[in-house]
Amino acid sequence: MGTSGRPALPVLLLTGILLAGCSSGRAAPDPTTAPDRAAAADGTTAPRAPSGVASPTRPGPGTLAAACEVRLPAAWSSALDAGEVRTPSAERAVLTDTGPGWTAVQLSGPGGRRAALVPADGAPRTLLRLADPVEHQLLAADFDGRRWAAFAVLEGRTLDSPWSLYVWDGSTGRARRLARADRPGPLPHPVVSGGTVHWAQGVGDGKATVYAAPATGGAPRALHTGVLDTPFTAGGLLVWREAAGTATRLAAVSLTGLRAAALPAPLAGLRDVRSVVSDGTTWAWVAGESEPALMVWRTGDARPTAVVTRSPAVDGMDQLRVSGRLVTWRTPETSYALDLGSGSYTRITPAYGYAQARDGALAVAYSLGNAKANGSRPVIQVVDAGRLPGLPGCGR
Repeated sequence: MGTSGRPALPVLLLTGILLAGCSSGRAAPDPTTAPDRAAAADGTTAPRAPSGVASPTRPGPGTLAAACEVRLPAAWSSALDAGEVRTPSAERAVLTDTGPGWTAVQLSGPGGRRAALVPADGAPRTLLRLADPVEHQLLAADFDGRRWAAFAVLEGRTLDSPWSLYVWDGSTGRARRLARADRPGPLPHPVVSGGTVHWAQGVGDGKATVYAAPATGGAPRALHTGVLDTPFTAGGLLVWREAAGTATRLAAVSLTGLRAAALPAPLAGLRDVRSVVSDGTTWAWVAGESEPALMVWRTGDARPTAVVTRSPAVDGMDQLRVSGRLVTWRTPETSYALDLGSGSYTRITPAYGYAQARDGALAVAYSLGNAKANGSRPVIQVVDAGRLPGLPGCGR
């Protein structure tokens, strides 16, 4: 279920689709180098606003402006190549999620299929061996970096299949099922925070409930029920989109007190946006249908800015992620990374690749060769996003 009218593809299924394409390396097509700006009367430039989005005023010093597309720098390619995630050669890996010092993957091989957590400095640790090595798929995961991981397994090949949510105890290496969903609802993307697992699942009549449950065990607590989408974290908040009359809006609770919390005014007023993400300081989303735009708002900004508005970067834009100065997203053809510090963005994967910036990490996944043919090789690379140099600025 997606209140935007089109459900967001889960990372695993998305990666399976994109890895079915053909690619021979990281080289990207020639980018459009002109920034997404329209000339003002005084000869300066301002962002071109999409249909249905109020035109922002010309940015002043220190504020965001429209971005341009640049080539992927050699320094980024080298860093990503050096960050390749090593998994057993007999198992085929698919990227699910990543975070500081960890990567969650699905591994398939002669011994079946398993969900695994790969630490930055070690071998994969099995979270769960999937009961059906064909139908069951690792859908999403989160890890607190210390003890608790939560992950969801889709029990079929379609997005409306039932799914189960598990919690894994790193001190014992054991997983237990926390919840199972067999009614239509938002796709699960669990959040682990302060020893508590948060998620949403359908409860019937087109509605879903946001839950919180102690990772150590205990009955889940229902926080809110409505026509809503998958919740995500934004600093100390748990945020989701929900229906409000004929529109959709954002709602939030505090992760500490689990009580309704206010959003900053520029976000509280948003309606009918999609793919909203945040790291607590930077927020990004897609606005507009016929003329979509990547919108960004940072703490302290007077208003959101339409940062990316040009085709093909905005065509079918989905799966947004944000970490610090980086925003990543996918299109049906490739994936992009935006550097807010440089005011530019780049195609970060070959055709049909996937990228995500999250919690200080930047991960990419793509296939060398046709993923459905013998001899192809899946590539997963994870780097410390903070150590990447800035992308070239516009006009350089």
